[in-house]
Amino acid sequence: MGASGRARPGPAPAPGTPPGGRLGPPFPDSRIIPSMLLTLILAIPFAGSLCASLLPATARRAGAWLAGGSALACLVLTLWLTPGVAAAGVIKLSLPWIPTLGVDLTLRMDGYAWLFSVIISAMGALIALYAHYYLSAQDPVPRFFAFLLSFMGAMLGVVLAGNLIQLLVFWELTSLSSFMLIGYWHHRMDARRGARMALLVTGTGGFCLLASMLIIGHIVGSYDLDAVLAAATAIRGHRWYPILLVLLAVGALTKSAQFPFHFWLPNAMAAPTPVSAYLHSATMVKAGVFLLARFWPIFSGTDWWTWIIGGAGLCSLLLGAYAATFQRDMKGVLAYSTISHLGLITLLLGMNSRLALVAAVFHIINHATFKASLFMAAGIVDHESGTRDLTRLSGLRTLMPLTATLAMVSAAAMAGVPLLNGFISKEMFFAETVFVTGHWASRWGLPIAAVVAGAFSVAYSLRFILQVFFGPPATELPRTPHDPPRMMLIPCAVLVLFCLAVGILPALILEPVLTLVMRALLGERTPVYDLQLWHGLNLPLLMSLAAMVAGIGLYLALRKRDRRAPGQVPLIYRLDGRQSFEAALEAIDAGSAWLLSGLQTQRLQPQVLLLMLAVGAVALLPLLPGGWWPRTTATTPAQWSFGLMWLAGGACALAAAYQAKYHRAASLMLAGAAGLVTCVTFAWLSAPDLALTQLTVEVVTTVLILLGLRWLPPRIEEFPGPTPRATRWRRRRDFLVAVAAGATMAVLAYVMMTRPSAHDSIAAYFVQQAWPLGGGANVVNVILVDFRAFDTFGEITVLGVVALSVYALLRRFRPPAETIAAPLRHRGGAPAAFEEPDLHAPLPEGTMRVPAVLVRLLLPVSTLISLYFLLRGHNLPGGGFIGGLIMATGIILQYMVGGILWVEARPLIRPQAWIALGLLVAGAAAMAVWWVGKPLLAAHALDLDLPLAGRLHLSSVLLFDLGVYMLVVGATVLMIIALAHQSLRFYRKLAEAADAALKES
Repeated sequence: MGASGRARPGPAPAPGTPPGGRLGPPFPDSRIIPSMLLTLILAIPFAGSLCASLLPATARRAGAWLAGGSALACLVLTLWLTPGVAAAGVIKLSLPWIPTLGVDLTLRMDGYAWLFSVIISAMGALIALYAHYYLSAQDPVPRFFAFLLSFMGAMLGVVLAGNLIQLLVFWELTSLSSFMLIGYWHHRMDARRGARMALLVTGTGGFCLLASMLIIGHIVGSYDLDAVLAAATAIRGHRWYPILLVLLAVGALTKSAQFPFHFWLPNAMAAPTPVSAYLHSATMVKAGVFLLARFWPIFSGTDWWTWIIGGAGLCSLLLGAYAATFQRDMKGVLAYSTISHLGLITLLLGMNSRLALVAAVFHIINHATFKASLFMAAGIVDHESGTRDLTRLSGLRTLMPLTATLAMVSAAAMAGVPLLNGFISKEMFFAETVFVTGHWASRWGLPIAAVVAGAFSVAYSLRFILQVFFGPPATELPRTPHDPPRMMLIPCAVLVLFCLAVGILPALILEPVLTLVMRALLGERTPVYDLQLWHGLNLPLLMSLAAMVAGIGLYLALRKRDRRAPGQVPLIYRLDGRQSFEAALEAIDAGSAWLLSGLQTQRLQPQVLLLMLAVGAVALLPLLPGGWWPRTTATTPAQWSFGLMWLAGGACALAAAYQAKYHRAASLMLAGAAGLVTCVTFAWLSAPDLALTQLTVEVVTTVLILLGLRWLPPRIEEFPGPTPRATRWRRRRDFLVAVAAGATMAVLAYVMMTRPSAHDSIAAYFVQQAWPLGGGANVVNVILVDFRAFDTFGEITVLGVVALSVYALLRRFRPPAETIAAPLRHRGGAPAAFEEPDLHAPLPEGTMRVPAVLVRLLLPVSTLISLYFLLRGHNLPGGGFIGGLIMATGIILQYMVGGILWVEARPLIRPQAWIALGLLVAGAAAMAVWWVGKPLLAAHALDLDLPLAGRLHLSSVLLFDLGVYMLVVGATVLMIIALAHQSLRFYRKLAEAADAALKES
């Protein structure tokens, strides 16, 4: 038996103390050093990933040194923190992040996080050395190491996260970075399919985990991990506990490839072997069991936990072991065996036993070492022989003696052979199944299942070794096998030596580590155990011998199995998770196509109609219960001038809809007039910021739409279309929908403005706190750049993305020839040749051109005005958005007289650079306040006493507003350039079509 003794309850921890002991820095006299080390551990991999991405594709050695050095640096820093973790229990670093939600940017290292940090960084260093020799000269090696380091940083972020929201962010980063690593050989279909499957399955689990973490935060009242760990009783006693546990289980089981989500892991074996050795044995698949063990003190001890977690682990244990026995691919054997061993760990976690938790953590360490070494050995065989097919490989022991020795020792550890680390953790597992209490099915079923799984483990381990390295030498291999360079064998050899050392001296090597980890998880409730190689002749030892004998017999019985059906597993080969997954995706695609066929058309009008109907239905939902119409409302006296203005605006809106059928330019001008009435309305109702914004937006959008109208083909009535009766019915329908939408918005606005004063707390808060908290007298601007600055940052990001999308789409779009030639065919008579418009050609008699010199003089004037509105925006009407639109209007005027070539010829008007700088400046303003201890996007004022000028008041929101200003200018100019170039292309195509029509006539 590998470990003796049963759990002995220790003294109860102090109320509110999380598992792991007291909190605080390990070194009372130097609190900054451990915090700095935690920051470096997390920052180094991401910095290394950025540097690796900038390396040229031929820099193989530099990429390997960068990745290996980054991993070794993280390992050294983690080991440096060992005394502090052992002394204090927890090392923490907290920075304000979202204080209003109780979320801080927290790094937290206890003994459990320390263990995973060591595994992640040590394995990363070994994999970097191995990958340097494994990847071919054709592979973009720096890109591989950039992805590897980003994944390493994401995993370190998961294990060091001190709050639930931060954990979720890094959890999703592991899914994204693993997607890039699995699909590294993107030219292969199986790699792309495996990467997509892994991302969809683990991403879906991530959404479930998000829901569970939000519920936990709601129950506890905090997202801090220490507060959550201290609220175990409240969480287990809550009525949402079953739902919470199911959501958490789905998130963890998808990441660790447990039943019924196990199918993605074998399909991810299309990744390079270094990826499989790192992600699928030591890191990514361990994230799920890491989460289950981290929350074990909270969720364990209930029947729900036992049946969900233990049941999934038992199914994965047996299913993975059975399927691994019949695989033909070496990596397929290792993939299914990984599912089985992770099922063993999950089953141990579901047993509600503290000694089972010890065994689970111990097997996490052991599995990472022997499985990574086996993946490396399989990669070496594939690299040197050109195949991983077990039916083609044979007798490699004489050709690859070093590789064969290392693989045999690792496979023996996986099978649980004595004197190796796998034997001890397997004995601990057998011991836990023997001591299970409860229903007779559990008391008898779990030991039997453990022996059966152990027998299959011995069988597939024997098959893996004997079929590849023993027997007659294989012939007709793609390459002649031989041992790789010695440096490529070093990572595998280091892991094999660890397996031997732990198997022979477990108490000396790993018992201190386990003690540190269990203190972090259980605190004073840590059970007493004894890691020894020999505990005498007992039932777990007899179970181990029975599993070994049964496994040898099973291998001998299956040795001559018919191989005419490659890859098929008896009894369950038709139950293919990949086929089910693909079938589900096809069903989703078919359903989407059916919806699109009924809802989507090539015409914009029906799509807008459906959108308006959906929005109207959603807007009416809150009004269904009733009670929203105000009984008594104080209204202001009606003014006839205001009513006349609105009648004029309504007439313009109706005329715009009518003229859209005949004259688009007239319709646009009428729509602009309606917008002008809206602008005057805002000014009338004392909303100068909205009035200025509406006015500048009307000017810019009118020009942009005019540019778009220039290259639209004219409406041709002779084209086949609906009957006049159907057209009249459609227009009346659209009129009724428009009236209903407008009336709905009017009712909602009226209800919102006539609410009782008790509901005006938010507005009153903004008005009262604009100056004390935001340092500005303009409440609207303070809301945009301070109170709701995160929304503003998201909006300008969307604006930049839209501008880039418009530019990219119009660069590649070409009007179809039939669309351009259609007006020529339907005009009747001989077609006239179309020429590209000349902006400097003389105008017809009776018209006059604005002198270009006068328009040129408007540019510095508009620049000064825009800067004036930018600088005054915090206290008076204005701001970055209004100033940016005014500056864009000045550039539009230059375009009108000088053409697009004038705009492009100016070195200062580079819209892509303005967009990028705007986002960078706004982001810098958002994060700069961290240096003064304020949360993200908070305002920080600075008063300077300057000679002669006097006191100068500055604020970080001015920098944020400057970023908004720059992005608005860049986005507007970029869309102008895109539309103007498209117009020129249209006229050229039109001229070509006219010339062709002339030749035909």
